[in-house]
Amino acid sequence: MTTTAPRLGTATLLRLLLITAALLGTVLTGTANAHAALTGSNPKDGAVLAVAPKDVTLTFSEQVALGNDSIRVLDPKSKRVDTGRLKNFGSGDLVKYGVDLHSGLPDGTYTVAWQAVSADSHPIAGAFTFSVGAPSKTAVELPKQEAGGGLVGTLYGIARYAAYTGFTVLVGGAAFVLACWPRGAGVRPVQRLVVCGWVTLTAATLAMLLLRNPYTGSGELGDAFDLTGLQAVLTTKTGAALVSRLLLLGAAALFIAVLFGAYAKRATEAEGAAETGVPRPAGTEDAADGGADAAGDDPGAAVDRAKEKQDLTFGLAVGGTVVAAGIAATWALSEHASTGIQAGVAMPVDVLHLLAVAAWIGGLATLLVALHRAPSVGRTAVLRFSRLAFWSVVVLAATGLYQSWRQVGSWSALTGTSYGRLLLVKIGLVAVLVGVAWISRRWTARLSERPPEADDTRSETGGETDPDDRAAPSAGGESPTGEAPAPSDDPVRAAQLARQGAAVAAATRKRLRDADPERSGLRRSVLAEAGVAVVLLAVTTVLTSTEPGRTEEQAARAGGGTAEAAPTKPVDVTLPFDTGGANGKGTARLTISPGRSGANEVHLWTRSQDKQPLDAPEVKLAFTLTAEKIGPLPLVPERVAAGHWSASNIQIPLPGEWQVRITVRTSDIDQTTVEKNVRIG
Repeated sequence: MTTTAPRLGTATLLRLLLITAALLGTVLTGTANAHAALTGSNPKDGAVLAVAPKDVTLTFSEQVALGNDSIRVLDPKSKRVDTGRLKNFGSGDLVKYGVDLHSGLPDGTYTVAWQAVSADSHPIAGAFTFSVGAPSKTAVELPKQEAGGGLVGTLYGIARYAAYTGFTVLVGGAAFVLACWPRGAGVRPVQRLVVCGWVTLTAATLAMLLLRNPYTGSGELGDAFDLTGLQAVLTTKTGAALVSRLLLLGAAALFIAVLFGAYAKRATEAEGAAETGVPRPAGTEDAADGGADAAGDDPGAAVDRAKEKQDLTFGLAVGGTVVAAGIAATWALSEHASTGIQAGVAMPVDVLHLLAVAAWIGGLATLLVALHRAPSVGRTAVLRFSRLAFWSVVVLAATGLYQSWRQVGSWSALTGTSYGRLLLVKIGLVAVLVGVAWISRRWTARLSERPPEADDTRSETGGETDPDDRAAPSAGGESPTGEAPAPSDDPVRAAQLARQGAAVAAATRKRLRDADPERSGLRRSVLAEAGVAVVLLAVTTVLTSTEPGRTEEQAARAGGGTAEAAPTKPVDVTLPFDTGGANGKGTARLTISPGRSGANEVHLWTRSQDKQPLDAPEVKLAFTLTAEKIGPLPLVPERVAAGHWSASNIQIPLPGEWQVRITVRTSDIDQTTVEKNVRIG
């Protein structure tokens, strides 16, 4: 049989374009907050104060969880100078926390290190400095590992990905069986897939529960078994969500037992009669989907079984939907959807989004297993899944549009933040997935256009028989090849003949299955879909732990976020000077790098009139921000070489127009001071 490649239908093309347009529309401008960010502090980062403050306060963009050790203030010798008691200074929408400081703090540079857990369950941390009197050197060494990073962060991320994957396979596989292929409940490969999804989700949830304490705290893997820390985790929103998920998984285990037990028995009887084309007794037409036996039961018994199967299907559908929605809600109630604007709308939308992903991608994985391991999957089941997948994509596009409206915030955040760039990658992958799905739909259409007799013929020859439903040939009976084996009273020989007959039948079925171009094309396209879906799940997992674009931009504007500061140029000025004595004329060149508020490195070169290094006995610097009445801040750089002085980690408290004064002394009595205003960003 010769086939041609699927051609693009106009209606399908329009649907594909509409879905892609909806996905691209997720970048529409909106406002949303999630993933808390530090938006302000008192004292400010890099501030130089005349007297020591009584307390240190931090302001956040949303609610955060902190403990008594969440804010630490360290002196230049790395000793704590705060009281260790957390205070809540917030009111209304203002989220503000702080700690009191000990009295009588000496001059020097102090470091504020903080760590918290945002309302969407992700750990955040940071540090800044302020000085009393004048900046000084400090022995404080801050952790180089970011919050939620390191080995614990990697393991937690793996567990998070495994949880999403397990949920997708569990829910999608069960939905595929109930809605598309009831007979699949009795197919071993499908059973193993769904059970594997349950086991993966359960194990990942337990791992996340144990890793939660070190993930949001110390970062040490050994703290995963700290019972005190685990008890503290159970009192948090995320801990409660994980425990609730475990309880719901217990209910899911009962659902799986019924699905692959009583329901599988009834569905196999009904679908076996319908798909193999065995005539049904008169008066039991409605029992085709409800349980008529191939052997020809009386109509009353068939009707009773049909009603029993319908009731069981209804109960499983309702119960399974409730359990699946409950499991999905454990993410919605503890992550991005639970924070920011319209949280009451965002959480049910997030549940729908997760269920749509599971129905599509999880059903896709089940179809792939069915096509490769259980070739008896009928074209009716494939057509049903094609419709289910289409509507899942529609729901996915609509809910994704709303979610992105909340999280991205602006066009600039789309390309200027990590969240926005990851979202673009996700949109691209979804577009590719929709494109491959269109190819699968075309193969499905070709399969549906084939006359029913073609499938019936394959069934009669073994090409569509479920290997799990096949009875092994007995000694002396007909083998699957149609040949009668030699009679044998030896049970060992009989078993050997049975195995040989089964192997020949399996090889025949595989040959016929592989020769079917429609099913082969469908298997290839479904495999490609599954490959893209695996990458898509990975990107989605990273996206859920990434600071949303709106919050990142807000934090950057407030000066407390993680976004990169606007680019600045190093300050580079050259001033002539004349001390009045012999060899007292020359130039002083000063550089301040990177030339913005915070820590800077200063270099000063002095040259004589003949451009040679002028090794002055003493040079001094002073910085004054007149507009804010800060300074003068004195600085005595260290001599590096003849005519070259430098100083590192010089704190510039605020950006603005600073007056720089350079004092050069060329002898015991010859000295001069020159000054210039420079812009420090």
